[in-house]
Amino acid sequence: MADTALLNGGELNAVITSALVGIQTEYLGRGPRSASTFYYGHVLVSLMDDMLTPAEKTLTRANQADAVDQIRHLFQKTMEADFREAVERLTGRKVLAFISGNHIGPDIAAELFILDAPL
Repeated sequence: MADTALLNGGELNAVITSALVGIQTEYLGRGPRSASTFYYGHVLVSLMDDMLTPAEKTLTRANQADAVDQIRHLFQKTMEADFREAVERLTGRKVLAFISGNHIGPDIAAELFILDAPL
């Protein structure tokens, strides 16, 4: 694997996106349809589109969006340590805060990392 300590810009964004999508896929059995990552200063954001599993989409159609929000929150708490480890390893920065959110319609997730120093 390339020395990620030397990566920046689009290359760093791509390896972080790949790592986070891989974690999502490992935990949930599928990843997003598309994803991208960007950073500015000490803030790093990953946006993921089409995240919901078929079961979650079924629940949403049955007017159970609140249940899907709760399930997604539990998934994010479960994956948080792996997300933090990946971002810290790939950026060489410590993650001070992790904030995760999902939006049902449209189906978009945002993973926000506050780092201890700018990239």
